[in-house]
Amino acid sequence: MSTATNFTFSAFLLVILLFLPTTSSANTRKVKQHPLTRAELKQAESRLAEMGYRPGRVDGVIDDDTHKAVVLFQKWERRKLTGQITRKEFDAIMMADAPEPRDAGYRHVEVDLDRQVLLLTDDNGAITKMLPVSTGSNKQYNEKGLRGLAYTPTGRFRIYAKIAGWRKSPLGLLYYPNYFSDGLAIHGNPSVPQSPESHGCVRIPMSSAIEMSKALPVGTILLIYDGQSFVSAKDWAEADRQKNEAVVR
Repeated sequence: MSTATNFTFSAFLLVILLFLPTTSSANTRKVKQHPLTRAELKQAESRLAEMGYRPGRVDGVIDDDTHKAVVLFQKWERRKLTGQITRKEFDAIMMADAPEPRDAGYRHVEVDLDRQVLLLTDDNGAITKMLPVSTGSNKQYNEKGLRGLAYTPTGRFRIYAKIAGWRKSPLGLLYYPNYFSDGLAIHGNPSVPQSPESHGCVRIPMSSAIEMSKALPVGTILLIYDGQSFVSAKDWAEADRQKNEAVVR
């Protein structure tokens, strides 16, 4: 065999070897994930509760409260919304930090439009309650003789009025509404999808509507924001504090 022939044959073998998958790469394509043990599931639920997501448990099975807690976690961490604690989610839960409000140091409520969550804080600004919400879809609507843009405004507001029970509005029923801007309200609704679907109000689960109504007296500061728009209300909170101190004196 000539030198040229040997060279051509060697080059041919080299090309084949380059395109053959190696054993290590083939083995890394699929990594078998072992299912979570009951102990690991309990550990994940405890960690969720510790971070403020408040899961529940029934006979070793993920119950509805835990499902909601996982969804809240996934919303906050901007993960795919499955509501399930897989091995991948377990690792993410164990490595995560507790959520924090955008504004701190005073009692208020926040609505994060990007994450579609509501945060209620105490007098020190620590989160005491997290809820899933559904806000304005940003789509044009033409319903019941009314036209408009389904838009939830960003900015800082105060709860200016509230109603106990049901309120019939031009576009539907509101359960325990807490009004913050031009008829828009935080209110209970039987439908709180994972995406923005309202006409502009902030929908919260029916099961939390009464509790939230009690937690949001008239005058409560509300911050609504997204990734591009945020306004602090610390100056409002300071003015409220000075006013309250003056009244006490």
